[in-house]
Amino acid sequence: MKDNAKELLPVVDAEGNVIGQTTRGTAHNGIDKPLHPVVHLHVFNPQGELFLQHRPVWKDIQPDRWDTAVGGHVDWGEDIPTALRREVREEIGIELSEGLEEVSALTRYVFESAREHELVNVFCLVTTEQPRPTAELDGGRFFSPEEIAERIGTAFFTPNFEQEYQRVFVKK
Repeated sequence: MKDNAKELLPVVDAEGNVIGQTTRGTAHNGIDKPLHPVVHLHVFNPQGELFLQHRPVWKDIQPDRWDTAVGGHVDWGEDIPTALRREVREEIGIELSEGLEEVSALTRYVFESAREHELVNVFCLVTTEQPRPTAELDGGRFFSPEEIAERIGTAFFTPNFEQEYQRVFVKK
């Protein structure tokens, strides 16, 4: 498998307003870096463990690292709730309701790396349902907060996950 460099994505301003379109290849080329929206879903079980996905080696960004349970681009012409429902179904096989009543919106922020510039829309779900990683992932599992803390800074996780986890879940 391989990421589709021709996939169309919206270009947005810092408030999330669509101002144009680009391709995934351009969005990730490390040169143009247009701001494009993504969705992230953190999935917790009732015991407080966090489900993380293992990124396949074929991914163009951060291959073979552990990352947020669900993370994906908002497609051209798609709104945030639709993108979230689609990505959750495609990556971990969970069906969210039309109104996303079971999900909490946590924050939105701009993330920039050497390769990309994203407007990240962050959500959280606490569920007893077992995520079922699809072929888009290389598996996944639940991690305790202690295990996550031990692995921060060891290149086990994606830098984006580490930054977001510390921003949203670590008490300062």
